[in-house]
Amino acid sequence: THTFRIKRLEQVKDVFLFVCYTGLSYSDLKTLTRDNLSKGIDGKTWIVYERKKTGIQARIPLLPVAQTLIDKYENDPECSAENKILPVKSNQKLNSYLSEIAEICDIKKHITMHLGRHTFATTVTLTNGVPIESVSKMLGHTSLKTTQIYSKVIDNDWFEL
Repeated sequence: THTFRIKRLEQVKDVFLFVCYTGLSYSDLKTLTRDNLSKGIDGKTWIVYERKKTGIQARIPLLPVAQTLIDKYENDPECSAENKILPVKSNQKLNSYLSEIAEICDIKKHITMHLGRHTFATTVTLTNGVPIESVSKMLGHTSLKTTQIYSKVIDNDWFEL
């Protein structure tokens, strides 16, 4: 919820939150354009793209928080010039700036862009009852076994309560 006066930190926070609500990997996020947004048969906006790592087509419903972030950068000159949805810097810079954000916000956990993907898989989907098969498709996994790793993370968290 922290608002940063430094533009680059505010942008990095927004990009990280977008990943938390979409589950996109960095490599897929980097290539995402407005062309990847489409209306589904349900009338809602979906992100549709081919996963860079696996070549699998992934379809992710655009949750309200993610839509708000897209709207925030709709008229951003950097995004408009490249037809991008968000101002995405290099993965190394994003992770470095996330460490800076964590320090400013007194967050003790090591935060990376990939942690955002984990957050989507666990907190946003699986713990809210989304079937693991659906989560697997949204993440663009080729095997359900890969997605089951996230399920084990949730099971382990329950034992810590």
